[in-house]
Amino acid sequence: MKLKFTKMQGCGNDYLYVNCMEQMIPHPEKISEYVSPRHLSVGSDGLICICPSDKADFRMRMYNADGSEGKMCGNGARCIAKYVYDKGLTRKNPITLETRSGLKRISMETSNGKVTEATVDMGIPVPDTPSIPMKWKAPICQDDTIEVMVSGKAVKVRGTAVSMGNPHFVTVVDDLATAPVEAVGKVIEHSEYFPERVNVEFVQIVNENYVKFRVWERGSGETMACGTGACAVAYAMVTLGLAGRRDAFLNVEAVGGLLKLNYQGNGHIMMKGPAVTVYDAEMDIPDSVIL
Repeated sequence: MKLKFTKMQGCGNDYLYVNCMEQMIPHPEKISEYVSPRHLSVGSDGLICICPSDKADFRMRMYNADGSEGKMCGNGARCIAKYVYDKGLTRKNPITLETRSGLKRISMETSNGKVTEATVDMGIPVPDTPSIPMKWKAPICQDDTIEVMVSGKAVKVRGTAVSMGNPHFVTVVDDLATAPVEAVGKVIEHSEYFPERVNVEFVQIVNENYVKFRVWERGSGETMACGTGACAVAYAMVTLGLAGRRDAFLNVEAVGGLLKLNYQGNGHIMMKGPAVTVYDAEMDIPDSVIL
């Protein structure tokens, strides 16, 4: 089959976006696995389908590089807003987006008729461990220590767990450049603490208004950015009093670029950042992939 797609990225978090308003593509999970490998295919963090919704203006279905279906992607939500506005599928601003973690409201900033930035209401962080879900001894895991086996050795990792519609574990490190993102992130992702796996954020505090992070995403490995991960970072930093404050934007820099996060007094986290179209293209998907 021929697959028409648009490659887009938000802070380097790149996906292939497919217009499924008329018809859903077959086996999107298999197609995501096929198109995602770097150097061997188009290369991406996964595949995002833009679908009709009876609850919102549009519906997002997003698939990780391993084919697993995710519940929410903040960078992906911003890119969807740009896609539907730039391509004339809507003139509404803001729009609503149905995701597996609930409805999201996205407002857009435009220049010359094109979206340059978007702000997403990412909802309310959920620290309740059964809801994350996380197997833990207490109702919340906040600045607590878990223990995992890394290369046959017991390693203690101190962090904060929270759900932003998908599970996250945020840990502070002294030096982001040397942080064991893959070695430790992969083990925590698949640890018994998180029955549905987890995204792991490694955070370096630069100053009271600026932090940097790297992320190990469940199903995709280390990526250049993660919108829900940035929200989890902002939640942890403000809640623990390490950086930022309520009702003010905190600069949260991923490997791929800067996001601005506002943990509001009403409990919602607002995320502002860029959305970029890389190119439009078409490719052949072998029958063996979708049969």
